[in-house]
Amino acid sequence: MANKIRVLQYGLGPIGSAIARYVAEKPSLQLVGGVDIDPAKVGKDLGEVIGLEGPMGVRVSSTLSDALSGGAADVVIHATSSYFPLFLGQILEILDAGLDIVSTAEELSFPWLANPDEAAVIDEAAKRAGKTVLGTGVNPGFLMDSLVLNITAISQRVDHIAVTRRMNASFRRGPFQAKIGTGMSVDAFNAKMAEGRMGHVGLPQSIGMVFDTLGKKLERYESSVEPVVADKPVKTDFFAVEPGQVRGLKQVARGYTKEGEFMSLTFIAALDEPDDKDTIVIKGVPDLEVTLHGTNGDIATVAIAGNAVRRVRDAAPGLVTMRDLPIVTN
Repeated sequence: MANKIRVLQYGLGPIGSAIARYVAEKPSLQLVGGVDIDPAKVGKDLGEVIGLEGPMGVRVSSTLSDALSGGAADVVIHATSSYFPLFLGQILEILDAGLDIVSTAEELSFPWLANPDEAAVIDEAAKRAGKTVLGTGVNPGFLMDSLVLNITAISQRVDHIAVTRRMNASFRRGPFQAKIGTGMSVDAFNAKMAEGRMGHVGLPQSIGMVFDTLGKKLERYESSVEPVVADKPVKTDFFAVEPGQVRGLKQVARGYTKEGEFMSLTFIAALDEPDDKDTIVIKGVPDLEVTLHGTNGDIATVAIAGNAVRRVRDAAPGLVTMRDLPIVTN
């Protein structure tokens, strides 16, 4: 036990609970506590809440301070919200408690493009505490940015990068299906997207990481979102979608240098979407194409968050990204 990294799970929704289960199974890690604001979870045994076969003897706490009063931790895996206004205070609180952080918050994965002021605040707080903060996940954090950057290691010249993630969302969790607009009318989908709190988060962060790492100046960023509409009935464990209703979405982001488009990211997530795969195409010397089949977004996010813990423990203090760390492995 003494050599294990002690992990506290902050946020026990579907992804947070899955991460906690993975931590509990991983020999190098020790799950020592959990934090969540859900009254139905607070006070219950953590093992029961996250779905372990038996109790852990640790109760879910409603606050970080309560969780730490029951025992020390080394790292917090943070899985609450995607957006800075909702998670910034949580990150600063964890740093104030003197703990390293691995977060699944998408806007934290490379925040200097869209949230430079907040990034500076976190970086300063982390360095003051002597701790490290990492934002990661499957996307952003891997498929459309750090994996792409690793592939360019075998390029002599990169002229253009195109990444397409095509996902059959029929087997994803209910909240994810809701997040992509499943079951909405087209008008309701467009209205919700205009509010800025639905759909995939992370495309600006991925483009920012790639541009910055490759030394490219981002002159212009463009993005668009459109609904994917059902032409026949589609049913999942969570939704029944009729023809004419939304079964998912297509988001496209483009980053330009002064010479023109350098990078495009296409994210398609829809029920019954065929040809589920991830494709990276790099034009240059040489031309490269890499295709991945079988990437489950939930499983991959859980894995990368848990697997990144030891790298974060060894990293220099401050706000870091996946490009700053040695390769994260199982």
